[in-house]
Order: sequence, then structure tokens, then C-alpha cells
Amino acid sequence: MAYEEIDVRPVTPTLGAEIHGVDLSKPLGNRAFSEIHDALIEHQVIFFRDQDITLDQHKDFGRKFGDLHVHPSAPGPEGHPDVLTIHADENAKQIAGERWHSDVSCDPEPPMGSILRLHTIPPEGGDTLFASMYAAYDALSDKMKDYLDGLTAIHDGNPNYHDRAQRDGRKDDRVFPRAEHPLIRTHPVSGKKAIFVNPVFTVGIKDLPRDEADAILRFLYAHNNRPHWQVRFKWQKNSIAFWDNRCVQHIAMWDYFPNVRSGYRVTVKGDRPV
Repeated sequence: MAYEEIDVRPVTPTLGAEIHGVDLSKPLGNRAFSEIHDALIEHQVIFFRDQDITLDQHKDFGRKFGDLHVHPSAPGPEGHPDVLTIHADENAKQIAGERWHSDVSCDPEPPMGSILRLHTIPPEGGDTLFASMYAAYDALSDKMKDYLDGLTAIHDGNPNYHDRAQRDGRKDDRVFPRAEHPLIRTHPVSGKKAIFVNPVFTVGIKDLPRDEADAILRFLYAHNNRPHWQVRFKWQKNSIAFWDNRCVQHIAMWDYFPNVRSGYRVTVKGDRPV
């Protein structure tokens, strides 16, 4: 794909690209926006460096892609309910994203994409890994694809969010979203198929006995995590990662304790998986 306004540098042949030649603190022209959108669709996760932006500028960039999503569990900073704070330090008992997942897949309309900017990074460690669920699907046998294509997965936010509250020493009696989604979803823009289950939110497969569903999910989780379709992003101060939740899963490495890793995430609303 030819780009005129931005410089796109692929990180791996499977997924991931660094975007250069754009300053997100300034208004984004239509052509630059269109090319960033195309790069996201083509590479599934894109990275920006040296983006010293405010929360409002961060949100403005996210709104270019759609309405902003409000996280069902974690409150945003004062005046910014549609911003998720990502922070870990010497007092942290856990971190956000420490298992492979697609963000808030328990929502009836899971987020389209997530845009994370870190303003404080540890001296070493703290990388984020991303995996292409297109590539994971493509690597399945034809017989397995045929079987999985007709299945519906059950996603539930309650086990995850209640467990996180308990580990933090909090009690949280709220009821979180629960939804049913195709186990294999078709991307609304690319038209490609991707595996859409993850160990954080998926709790079963509709109309299958528990033991059968658990066995299939265990296989898929191990399959999805293979390094063959991963890219690893090493953060720098004011770096941004923008990933497409419809076809990418990710995990954050907590290998920097007790150092600080901190930033903000803006999440773009999505639609019902098909």
C-alpha cells in the first residue's frame, strides 16, 4: 500500500508497523487520518514515537476513529471518564493486561481499538506483546476451521473484574457485561476471519458440555499464543500503541517491579461481532 502523508515501517511480516512523519499534538488532516486508518487495517497494530500530547489531544485522536468507550470497571481520571489510567509501581499487586486478551470482549459491542500512550517507563522491561488472530486462524486445519466457524463463545466480565477487585483488597458487587460472540469473527473492514476467544473473558462455548468446551478453549489459547504470529513492542517515553481489538490480542509484561510504568489509554467503541 502506498502512503504519501506518513512513513510506515513494518516491524514483522505478520503484524505491527511504526508510523513516522506525524505529530498527534496537531490537527490531523483527512489524508493523514485515512492513511493511519489504512495502516491499522493492514498491520493490525501500529506504533508512534515521541508523541507529547495532552489527554484532550489523545481523546481527539481517538474520536477520529469513532465514539470513545467508557471502561465498565476502572474509573478514569477526574473529568475524563472515557480515559483509562494504566499505572503500576512498588505498591501494585497486579497490572492491567497481565494475561492474553482482547479488551473488554465481554461487551455486547466490544471496543474496536485501543490507543495507549505511556509517559513514564521503567529503565528495563515493561514490553507489550501482540498476536495476530488472523494468522492464528489461518494456521488451523480446514477441518478445525469448519468446526469452529459455527460455534458461539460466551464472554463474561464478572469473574475477571471481581477477581481483580479481590486481589486489590476491594469488594466489588457490580454486575459487569456478559455477551455471546461468534468464536470466529469476520472483520468488518478487511473481511478476514479471526479467532475471537481469550482466557480473561471467555467462560464457555454455547451448546457444548463444559468438558468439551474447556478442551477446545485450552487448545485455542495455547495456539493463539504461539510466537509465530507475535510482535513485541519496546516502549519509550511518549510512545503510543494503537491496536485493533477485532483481530489482535495482547499481553503486558510485568518484569519491572518495583519500577513505575504509567500512562493513559483511550478506547474506541466497536460493533457487534459477526
